[in-house]
Amino acid sequence: MARNEETGGTVPEDTPQADDVDMGEGAEAADATAEVAEVEATGDHTELPFAGEETIAHPRTTFISYLMSSVIRLVVGPPDSLSSLTAHQTLLTQSPYFAEVCKNFVDDGSPRQIELPDENIEAVGSFLEFLYTGEYFPKKVPGTRKLDTDPAAPSVDDTGDQLLKHARIYTLAEKYGVTGLKTLASSKIHCVNSTARGEIAYARYVYQHTRKDDTTVRAPIASFWATRSHTLRSEAETEFKALCLEFPEFGYDVLTRVLDDKLKRERSDKMHPSTGSGRKRPRHSTGA
Repeated sequence: MARNEETGGTVPEDTPQADDVDMGEGAEAADATAEVAEVEATGDHTELPFAGEETIAHPRTTFISYLMSSVIRLVVGPPDSLSSLTAHQTLLTQSPYFAEVCKNFVDDGSPRQIELPDENIEAVGSFLEFLYTGEYFPKKVPGTRKLDTDPAAPSVDDTGDQLLKHARIYTLAEKYGVTGLKTLASSKIHCVNSTARGEIAYARYVYQHTRKDDTTVRAPIASFWATRSHTLRSEAETEFKALCLEFPEFGYDVLTRVLDDKLKRERSDKMHPSTGSGRKRPRHSTGA
């Protein structure tokens, strides 16, 4: 069974879901994304006469042209644990952030380097994997809430590591303006089967690294805890309390949903009163 953060329950793993994202097949998806971005950015299209009218044909950017572009060196992590990655500039500039940075490079053959001291190396690796292929591991199994099996990963995420992997990619995509990756990472979060402690670790990261108005990931977390708090809290009560104290907005979001649900039930009871209810009407004083 996989987590369903919208309802707080679980769903059969083979149930098709509306949030499944079809990213295309490998380089073709990346190719199409870059093609649209390049045409929109440069306005470069070819006009062809047809039946007395002008038809606009978008030029096709081949994958080999990406590989022939300049190589950028990415220095990732703090000074005491630096890692170095490389990426081709034409692919990297699918991100508006990196496109802006690359404008400052001088075309004189000198090395091109971008420092990312605050980023997680694994998340950056998945970010680049998406730019090159249109996906990142583990892939989603089409039509299900399953991810490709990772032999090294446990079937149940008790530490939150699996959730955090996708959460870090989500925030990286948000920061660098890659909407397709942001959507894909969000959908993969819903495929992870985790425990209360795993959910706590995930919620802490999200409330620390996302905007207060980011309902894409915050709202499902609050709904998940509001719906199942009576069982989840008993499994990790100390951690739950600490999270509420550390991020009061988390506690407020959960409480708001609990109260909203209670209000809905009360309104439903008033509209559809049950026969033989033990609930008594309030007694009014007659003044006698």
